[in-house]
Amino acid sequence: MRRYAARRVLHAVPVLFGVTLISFLLVHAIPGDPIRTMLQLHATPDAVAYWRQFYGLDLPLPIQYLDFLGRLGTLDLGQSIQLRQPVSDVIVQRLGPTFAIIVYSVVLSLLITFVLATVSALRVGRWSDRAIQVVSMVTNAMPAFWIGLTLIEIFCIQLGLFPASGLRDGPLPFIWSLTLPSVTVALYVSPVLIRGLRSTMIGLLHADFVDAARARGLPESSILIRYVLRNSLVTLVTMVGLNVGFLIGGTIVVENVFGIAGIGQLIVSAVTSQDFPVVQACVLLIGLWVVTVNLLTDLLNAALDPRIRL
Repeated sequence: MRRYAARRVLHAVPVLFGVTLISFLLVHAIPGDPIRTMLQLHATPDAVAYWRQFYGLDLPLPIQYLDFLGRLGTLDLGQSIQLRQPVSDVIVQRLGPTFAIIVYSVVLSLLITFVLATVSALRVGRWSDRAIQVVSMVTNAMPAFWIGLTLIEIFCIQLGLFPASGLRDGPLPFIWSLTLPSVTVALYVSPVLIRGLRSTMIGLLHADFVDAARARGLPESSILIRYVLRNSLVTLVTMVGLNVGFLIGGTIVVENVFGIAGIGQLIVSAVTSQDFPVVQACVLLIGLWVVTVNLLTDLLNAALDPRIRL
């Protein structure tokens, strides 16, 4: 397992290199000048030339990219053009809310998936199964921002149960203010997980070893937990790992809908203002998240099922 993890880490290097290269080229292809956007009314020719030289934007693009890669070796992510702060400090300030939303939404989506997929698999073809499939299909067809706006209208404006934007101070108010954004992401991700887990459970419920367990007189609840759900974990963990990019994308949208100062909101504002160092650092961070989660998914699958050889 250690050798496998080491190989995957080495394989991640060219992936992250490709992510940085593509993001660098795309962000520099956006029309406009970030220095003029920063200076606005004070964008005199001398001021523009000074700040372009200060941020190294007067250099050829290959030199700028090599300079970015060279600074990565010392964990120097550069200076934000718009915020005029070190990019690493800006990201650290925004990392907490984003990480909290991702963890909270994963927990909620797993709870939703376990409950609905189990009910659907045990009642195949009945009205409850069809209702769950219809709701999952409708939710899957709705974009994350529309789900968020709908929940804001119902639970914030009409019922007044949750704050419509921002985060509250204190542990419980903080969790309460993250609930609606996390529910939005969970509803956005859950349909894919429900369909996959339902199909796996239906196949396991008719497997030979499950029939043998029934023949030995084991209760259905014990069969469901020990044989069906336990053997479905590998499928569920794999689906969560494969949809981590989907999850992060939903989080980026939700942060902007609910006005949460996280990485997603930072990326949108950085792209709008052409803050190159911030965009490159955020895209690199997301790529690192995806690679890390995929590695952990493979290792966890191997721990859950010894038959999987890494």
